[in-house]
Amino acid sequence: MPALDPATARARLAAAPVGRLATLRADGTPRLVPITFVLLDGLVCSAVDEIKPKSSTRLARLADVRRDPRVGLVVDHYAEDWSTLWWVRVDGTAAVHDDGELRDRALAALAAKYPPYAAAVPDGPLLVITPSRWSSWAATVTGRAAR
Repeated sequence: MPALDPATARARLAAAPVGRLATLRADGTPRLVPITFVLLDGLVCSAVDEIKPKSSTRLARLADVRRDPRVGLVVDHYAEDWSTLWWVRVDGTAAVHDDGELRDRALAALAAKYPPYAAAVPDGPLLVITPSRWSSWAATVTGRAAR
């Protein structure tokens, strides 16, 4: 499959405003949710916040990760001009961080990326994905895939 070069794939993922996180439920079926995130020191970090409505900060995705850390994250760009389409996927393992230096740095990076977090820094756990595999694809005007 034609892919973006690794630096471009990482840059596009880092700049994307939202991604779709896949975790595994106890019965093995996928759970897919949109998340905000930052790429920090090669790790993908997403915080549980109180800004976007939720029934609880005890999210099912966190229980999924504690039970089975295998996850996937996809970011993409769609447009009517299909020559500009692209996607980047990260497969890896995730862990939940309730405190610590990495959590503090990730929350600062999230606040710098997302204005609502600058006004109200998330207080919940941090989900940290350690990538094990990067995949990507992009179209070009000529119909050939970008490298």
